[in-house]
Amino acid sequence: MSTAGGSKNFFTSTSFAVGGYMLCSACLLISNKLAVHMLEAPSFILFAQLMGTVLVVKAASGLGYIKCDPLEKKKALAFLPVALIFLSTIFLNIKSLQYANVETFMIFRFSTPLCIAIADFMFLGRHLPSPRSWACLFVLLLGSIGYGQTDSFFEVTGYMFCAVWYAVFCVDQIYLKHITNTVKMDSNWGRVYYSNLLAAIPLVIPFFLNPSEIEAVKGMTFNSFVAVMVSVVLGAAMSYFAWMARSLLAATSFTIVGNVCKVLTIVINVMIWDKHASFTGVGFLLLCLSAAYLYKQSPMRDTKPKEEDEDEKALLPK
Repeated sequence: MSTAGGSKNFFTSTSFAVGGYMLCSACLLISNKLAVHMLEAPSFILFAQLMGTVLVVKAASGLGYIKCDPLEKKKALAFLPVALIFLSTIFLNIKSLQYANVETFMIFRFSTPLCIAIADFMFLGRHLPSPRSWACLFVLLLGSIGYGQTDSFFEVTGYMFCAVWYAVFCVDQIYLKHITNTVKMDSNWGRVYYSNLLAAIPLVIPFFLNPSEIEAVKGMTFNSFVAVMVSVVLGAAMSYFAWMARSLLAATSFTIVGNVCKVLTIVINVMIWDKHASFTGVGFLLLCLSAAYLYKQSPMRDTKPKEEDEDEKALLPK
C-alpha cells in the first residue's frame, strides 16, 4: 500500500539513494564509453560533466524546483579538499590502469573496505564490524582475487601507483563522510553544487594545454554533442545520489556499494563487449555480490540499543 507519506519516505530512503547511485553508475559507464568514442576529448568531457552539473543545479534552483546553497567562502574552503582529492583520485586511477590492468586494480579496490572499516571506528564514531560483517568484507576481497586469478589478463604490476591511489582513496571516503557530518548544508543539492564547481575549475588548464582535444571539440558533430549531454545528465544524477548515499551510509558501507558497482561494470562488459569471463570467474563475481548483500552496517558507538538495531541495517536495497 502506498501513501503520499510513504512515497516521500521512499524518496529519502537508503534504498532509493543506493539504487539510484548503482543505476546511474552502470548507465554512466556506457555513456562515457560512447562519449569518448565519439569525441576524443576526455578532459573536456569530464569538465562538461562537472560544469554541466553546476549549471543544471543553478538553473533548477533559480526556477524554484530545488533548493541549493548559495556560494559561501566558509563552505567553499571546506569543500576545496573534496575537489582536490577527487581530481587526485581520477589521476591516480588513470596512472594505475596505465601500469596495472583492471583485474589487478579491482583487487586493490576491493581491499579498501577493510581499511576504511577501521578508519570508521577511529575517526567517525562507528563500532567495528560484527564478525558476520568482517567475514563479508574478507569474502568480497577473496572473491575479487579469485576473479582476477581466473582472468587471462591478470597481471601483478603497477604497485606504486596502486598503493598511492589506495591511500588517497581511503582518505577520500573518510573525509567526504566527515564533510557530510560536519558542514551544514540547506540541501543535498548544495553538496552537488560545491563539489562539482570546485573540481571543474582546475580542468580548464589541461584542456587548453592539449591541442588535440581543442581540435576534437571544434569538430564536434551533433551526435557527439548529444552523447556528451547525456553523460552530463547522468553525471548530475550520479553526483546527487552519491552525496545522498554518503549522508545515509557509513563510509565503509558506501565503499562496498561502490565495489558492487564495479562488479556490475564487469558484468556489463561481459554482456556487451568482447571480454568474456569464465564460469568460474562469474561464480566469483556472484560471491562478491552475495557478500555485499549480507553485509550489515555497523552502528554508531553513542546510539542507544534500540537505535543500534535500526542503524545496523542491510546495505543493499531488498
